[in-house]
Amino acid sequence: MPRVKRGNKRKNYRKKILKRASGYFLTKSKLYQAAEEAVERGLKFAYRGRKEKKRQYRSLWIVRIGAATKLSGLSYSQFIHGLKLAGIDLDRKILADIAVRDEAGFATLVGQAKTALDAAKSQKTVAA
Repeated sequence: MPRVKRGNKRKNYRKKILKRASGYFLTKSKLYQAAEEAVERGLKFAYRGRKEKKRQYRSLWIVRIGAATKLSGLSYSQFIHGLKLAGIDLDRKILADIAVRDEAGFATLVGQAKTALDAAKSQKTVAA
């Protein structure tokens, strides 16, 4: 079987790893084996961070919506339930944006949610 020395392939791969590790401290940016471990670890954190970022934004949107609904005398959960009863399908990102930028528009959404909640409550009392 012929001997394979992998000259250019190995050099290019190692260069790629060391380039990704530039800016790391001491041997992690200079020596290949330490750099490879550090880069692998960093990539794991980056992957996890992309997932966490989505969670953090969703919780931020929920806080903003909750603060805006408190001013109108509703809790966040009542507001979301009222929107579902009213048949309004807006995601939390859009609702948070409306709450921050358009107070009048958000007030109309809160009003629709309140009327849907009241209608559901009156149906419940009639049925009971």
